[in-house]
Amino acid sequence: MGSVDGTAGSGVGGMSAAAEFQRSVAETAQARTDDLLAVYADAYGAEVGDRKVTAFADRLARAQLRPGFEVAFASTPGAGLVGFTFGYPLPAGDTHWWVGLRPGPEAGFVVETGSRTFVLAEIEVRRAFQGGGVGRGLHDLLLAGRSEERATLAVNPAANTSHAIYRSWGWELAGQVPGSSGDYFDAYDLFVISLSSSAGRR
Repeated sequence: MGSVDGTAGSGVGGMSAAAEFQRSVAETAQARTDDLLAVYADAYGAEVGDRKVTAFADRLARAQLRPGFEVAFASTPGAGLVGFTFGYPLPAGDTHWWVGLRPGPEAGFVVETGSRTFVLAEIEVRRAFQGGGVGRGLHDLLLAGRSEERATLAVNPAANTSHAIYRSWGWELAGQVPGSSGDYFDAYDLFVISLSSSAGRR
C-alpha cells in the first residue's frame, strides 16, 4: 500500500500561478517514468537508485496496469515536471483496500461496484516547489469531474501535519488498516472524501 503523506500536503494554499497542470492516462505516465522517478526522489531527498525510489517504481508500474488509471502533472517552463499525482478506481468486488479496517465500518461501507471508489495513490512535489499550492492543484485536478462516488487515500498514522491538511481539504478519517509485507508502515490511516464535494465532481 502506498502512502500519500509525504509531499501530498505540501501544496497548501492557492494553486501555484507558475505551474501548468495536465491530466492524462497510463500511456503518458509510462512515457514519463524517468521524470516521475526524478520528482519522487527529489521530494524525499533521495537518489533515483535508492531502495525507496525503486519501491515506488514498482508501485507505479503496477498502478499503471489498473483499468481507469489516471495521472496529473504539474510543470513549469524552467523546471519541467515539478509534481504529479495518480490513482485508479477499485474494481467491482475488490475490497482489499479495506481489509482489517478498524473500527469496524457500517454495513455496506466496503462494498465496491467498480464505480464507487477512486484510490488517490500518490501526490509528490519537488522540494523547491512545496508550499506554493502545487500539491493542492494536483489533488483538485485529479479528483475533479470524477464519476466515482468517493475517493480514498492512505496516510502514515504518525503524520499529524498531513492529517490536518487532508481534513482541511475535506477528507474524513475512515479508520486504520494493518500494513502488508513490504509496506513502509505497520499500519495506515485511511481517509475518504465524497466526490460530490467541492474537491470532486464539478
